[in-house]
Amino acid sequence: MTRKLPPLLLNPISLIGILIALTSFIAIIILFFAHIFLAPDNPYIGIVTYLIFPIFLIIGLLIIPFGMFIERRQQLKRKGIKERRLPIIDFNQQDQRNAFILFLIVLIIFMILSAVGSYRAYVFTDSVVFCGKICHSIMHPEYITYMESPHARVSCAECHVGTGANWYAKSKLSGAYQVYATIAQKYPKPIPTPIKNLRPAQETCEQCHWPGQFFGGKQKIFTYYLSDEENTKYEINMLMKVGGGNPKSSRTSGIHWHMNIQNKIEFISTDNKNKIIPWIRSTNLLTGEVKTFTDEENPLSEELLSKSKPHVMDCMDCHNRPTHIFKSPSLSVNEKILLNRINKSLPEVKYISVELLSDDYETTDIAVNTIAEEIWKFYRENYPKVFEKERDSIKQSIRELQEIYQRNIFPEMGVKWSVYPDHIGHLDFPGCYRCHDNKHITEYGDRLANDCNQCHTILSQEFGGEKEETLDPKGIKFKHPVDIGDDWKLVGCHECHTGLNP
Repeated sequence: MTRKLPPLLLNPISLIGILIALTSFIAIIILFFAHIFLAPDNPYIGIVTYLIFPIFLIIGLLIIPFGMFIERRQQLKRKGIKERRLPIIDFNQQDQRNAFILFLIVLIIFMILSAVGSYRAYVFTDSVVFCGKICHSIMHPEYITYMESPHARVSCAECHVGTGANWYAKSKLSGAYQVYATIAQKYPKPIPTPIKNLRPAQETCEQCHWPGQFFGGKQKIFTYYLSDEENTKYEINMLMKVGGGNPKSSRTSGIHWHMNIQNKIEFISTDNKNKIIPWIRSTNLLTGEVKTFTDEENPLSEELLSKSKPHVMDCMDCHNRPTHIFKSPSLSVNEKILLNRINKSLPEVKYISVELLSDDYETTDIAVNTIAEEIWKFYRENYPKVFEKERDSIKQSIRELQEIYQRNIFPEMGVKWSVYPDHIGHLDFPGCYRCHDNKHITEYGDRLANDCNQCHTILSQEFGGEKEETLDPKGIKFKHPVDIGDDWKLVGCHECHTGLNP
């Protein structure tokens, strides 16, 4: 009987390698189609299909020639041949022809499989499912807020990695350490921001948000509800002076005056969240004029100034929460009342909602249960008639509050709205007031003013059913919904509004 396979292949080690490789190959094929057609959003099938089984396939293929090498040495030893001889390749021998044909077939299949698998692995490791669901407990807050964000249709990699092999390689090297940190549980809670060494916004964000086409203004209506018994509505209609500039003309205006077109802005921050900025330098790129502003109440020491490298202002220095947005209790409840998801007629619903959402709970489950219990208790004890008449509205409000909590607050990771400051605006966080606080001054007396009309014009205000509006391009004077005199002019909004009140 003619042997179809080379004798060297018929040894225990090579046969084990064949078994491992064949099993892995069949598993990859089955899981490949399962992942595509049955469970495309399952991250664990993706890991097994594109990362784990391919490793076993390669190991199995390496074991086969290793076993053949060991078998050949043993055959030579049995024949008493001590000198090392290279194998003789003779295609006139059928077993060698069979071995070569088998090797060629396996090589072609392996190359095809490797090409398809490598591409699928590349796509999978850049997918939202991989980024958000693999390390479920760690990235859960980021994944949930991403799915609710304006950029939910933009993949994580488009912002965090961008195009090009260079940054792709950097991201995978960084990811390797993150895998280790996850397995060893050596990760901080919450995940610290801002992310260090993030790719410049000019290479990611500006591929869609082209700064040269930012012009004009944008009307925006802000609706708030006070924490009184009637949940009094306060609405302010503003024209936001977005402005912008064209690199060809180098002319800029409005809020986007800060873009690096006509003006280059640099600053030094003394904290890791860029909330404290005692030193700013502005350079007019057309005239070369340079102005250096120093916080007169908290100046940067000469020693620290000499050691610090000024940071060139980037889009992310203001738009620092474009995707993973953790909304404050007050903002979240305002939105739900405005959309009639929470019944405005329920007395003090704004107050009790914010109160419960802002409490500290050990786990999400405890929070969800406590919110339901306390809402029922509040209306049963304080408004028994409302409790009996509006049971459906109360139940609906509970569901909405539980959803707010589950989408914005994550006690297991120590994450909530106050952990990640939002630098856009100046209501709940310093934001614009980090620089425009009327305290940053040059040696010649020029100040970075905190004049409201620099960035927006109030077109109308409505409070308690009374509305004031104007067609005057200068707008109307801001009126605080609660009578505090002129105190609002003396402090930043964020010093009172901490996400817990209108």
